[in-house]
Amino acid sequence: MLELLKKTVLTGIGLASLTKDKVEELGKKIAEESKLSEEEGKKLVEELLNRSNEAKKDLEAQVERLVKGVLEKLQILSQEDIKKLESRIEELENAKQKQSE
Repeated sequence: MLELLKKTVLTGIGLASLTKDKVEELGKKIAEESKLSEEEGKKLVEELLNRSNEAKKDLEAQVERLVKGVLEKLQILSQEDIKKLESRIEELENAKQKQSE
């Protein structure tokens, strides 16, 4: 499972890790080398920025799913589970206190 997580992160990290400035710089460089018009260059930069944002979102979602899976396998409680238990304990304590009154 850990190996899958590493591969997933390394696969998506390329485009996802690029900053907006780097994506724009890459787009301009490609446009110049390909002799694209200014309009075509702008479209290329926009497309690269959109794909970079999508890659970041996809990477975050994949990592989240993998981490949740690992936590479930290790049987580690989530914050939500802990809050539910705390709430239940409080309810039981209140009920016990009312019974003793």
